[in-house]
Amino acid sequence: MLRVVTADITTLEVDAIVNAANEALARGGGVCGAIFRAAGPQLDAACRALAPCPTGEARVTPGFRAKARWIVHAVGPVWHGGTANEPELLASAYRSALNAAAKAGARSIAFPAISTGIYGYPRDRAADVAIAAVKEWSSANAQPEEVIFCAFNDDDAALYDERI
Repeated sequence: MLRVVTADITTLEVDAIVNAANEALARGGGVCGAIFRAAGPQLDAACRALAPCPTGEARVTPGFRAKARWIVHAVGPVWHGGTANEPELLASAYRSALNAAAKAGARSIAFPAISTGIYGYPRDRAADVAIAAVKEWSSANAQPEEVIFCAFNDDDAALYDERI
């Protein structure tokens, strides 16, 4: 089941939340900063132990103090105009996150709009890639059963709603 919500991803009642991570798995701003604040200082050490994480891949940590049991750190690409394999790398980040969540046993997962913040990926193009990758993955896999696209605002939610 795919659905879209407008919310703070750290407040959702799901098994796993996805962090739009950097390759160093270091605390950042935006969604990443919010997730690190919710999880607490143990997340920094857990991420240092798993770093680096190449673009297009994902790593899993416990959720620590966050509501979610797991945090899946997925590294999306920096936007370079669409000529540096960005769609393939972004799709790979979504698939890798889903694989990692399934391996951990997550039945539900929430994604932010990976790469659309400081990495500059155009929001509409990112939504196209995200939904296609999740639908393709979900058609061949049983878990996670519920995938949520968590939008920061109603405009972003509309991009996902019209594509699902």
